[in-house]
Amino acid sequence: MSGALEGKVALVAGATRGAGRGIAVELGAAGAVVYVTGRSTRAKRSEYDRPETIEDTADLVTAAGGHGIAVPTDHLVPAQVKALVDRIEAEQGRLDVLVNDIWGGEHLFAWDAPVWEHDLEKGLRLLRLAVETHAITSHHALPLLLRRRGGLVVEVTDGTAEYNRDTYRVSFFYDVAKSSVLRMAFALGHELGPRGATAVALTPGWMRSEIMLDEFGVTEETWRDALGRVPHFCISETPSYTGRAVAALAADPGVSRWNGQSLSSGGLAQEYGFTDVDGSRPDAWRYITEVQDPGKPADATHYR
Repeated sequence: MSGALEGKVALVAGATRGAGRGIAVELGAAGAVVYVTGRSTRAKRSEYDRPETIEDTADLVTAAGGHGIAVPTDHLVPAQVKALVDRIEAEQGRLDVLVNDIWGGEHLFAWDAPVWEHDLEKGLRLLRLAVETHAITSHHALPLLLRRRGGLVVEVTDGTAEYNRDTYRVSFFYDVAKSSVLRMAFALGHELGPRGATAVALTPGWMRSEIMLDEFGVTEETWRDALGRVPHFCISETPSYTGRAVAALAADPGVSRWNGQSLSSGGLAQEYGFTDVDGSRPDAWRYITEVQDPGKPADATHYR
């Protein structure tokens, strides 16, 4: 992918850590100028109170071969998002890729808590962070993206449309949030397709994000040490895998064939031939459906 996105400009909204960081870095590795946003900066942390910052992400983008530009942004504040897009317009005059990866809800949902028992304030905050932010960002960014044909919008979620249609996801608020993002991509596909752009939903598999590694007490180098405690973690993937999926989509002149669809990192790896950093191609959603959910013993042999 080296150089495949030279001259292209991307905005990865929600790029502090996890999938957003992985996507930003891989777009940079393909040569793009990448604006990265979030609320955690070297000067001030968000309520996550974690060490990752958008400046760090921008540095990683540049080190990978692109040009990373960090812009602190709260995507719940329309004026900040408008100022961000105005800056991209002033500095670059174009926007080719928009990635809506804003989330911020890790500490806001309770597993298997019905809506009447779930903390209402936290649930509504989750919906605002996971849904409203995406709408605000698309509202302000899409006019710039539509100035040139061939633009791409990626809505990052958790779960494919097929899987989420038939599966209760964690809790009422989490389920609604992730399904809403899938539907956003579908709706944007109808609005963007006739105007020469493409919108898709994209889900990682079981991703080895910074938070997940910390939760299991492992590092990227030692992640397999968690398998004794969580055997199905054997199907996990790095954030770079999702990043490579987005880079492949952005470099594909025929990307419009995916318009409005729900895609996964593992499924796109089969289509485009990219791998995770270890050379494997984890197909997490097929594994989850065929192995994990039916209660079979953990074994990713035929799934990566």
